[in-house]
Amino acid sequence: MKYRITHTTVYNYSQAVGLCQNEARLQPRDFWRQRCESSRFEITPTPMDYRELTDFFGNRMAYFAIQQAHKQLIVTALSVVTILPRELVTDSAKQLAWEQVRDLLQESSGQHQQQLPEVLDAKQYVLDSPMITTTAELADYARPSFQPERPLLEVVKDLMRRIYTDFTYDPAFTTIATPLSTVLQHRRGVCQDFAHLAIACLRSFGLSARYISGYVETLPEPGKPRLVGADASHAWFAVYLPDTGWLDFDPTNNKLPYDQHITLAWGRDYADVTPLKGIAFGGGQHTLSVSVDVLRLD
Repeated sequence: MKYRITHTTVYNYSQAVGLCQNEARLQPRDFWRQRCESSRFEITPTPMDYRELTDFFGNRMAYFAIQQAHKQLIVTALSVVTILPRELVTDSAKQLAWEQVRDLLQESSGQHQQQLPEVLDAKQYVLDSPMITTTAELADYARPSFQPERPLLEVVKDLMRRIYTDFTYDPAFTTIATPLSTVLQHRRGVCQDFAHLAIACLRSFGLSARYISGYVETLPEPGKPRLVGADASHAWFAVYLPDTGWLDFDPTNNKLPYDQHITLAWGRDYADVTPLKGIAFGGGQHTLSVSVDVLRLD
């Protein structure tokens, strides 16, 4: 499946900005399920400095600086991506109990040399991160899914289903700074909150889970035209399964990402993969608008 993605961010300032420096993680990454055919930026005003880098987690990152006075900044990322869905989970992996995975992640490095690089990478996603702190309250919510000797895949699918059923999608309720305790108390939030919640639940039981930013194709209702620019950024999570790798789960939609999910970046939580962030000198008050268009090309 091939898609063309157009992601446009517009900042309007009440006063002129004299200098801004920015980081963008808006270029899809390559991995076993996805191949980025092309990706480029259109930035207005034109940056004086522009560089493309790879961050600690292997995500593609663009740095750019604008050194001329401006009252509007427009950043458009245009990408073409091919999704290559494949089933990689073996029968034995499907039966692997969550306690076995937890114990593997708790082993010292000398006990499992043949998996050392893969397991070491996974271990960093067991720990608390800037936006996700495990608590007894979160563990209590997760506990019904963690039945003794239950296969890890069944645990995560059940947790995903429960979050989908128990929580209401409400874009007006939370912000980036809303703590998970508030989300859990009121059972409301958005995809970012649900991904953070699932990750916190899994980490509470010693498992590796990471945050994924990207897009999901939204199809119009039968008989209605497709709305250009109506798609939005999306978030979900992945869980580490030994000898298989990372498997994705989308709690907002209660489904396993297959051929409609496009991955931008992954990290410990949203703070590691923020699509666009930076520092502006001047500007006064500002407004922000974001438009995302995911177009299937096949």
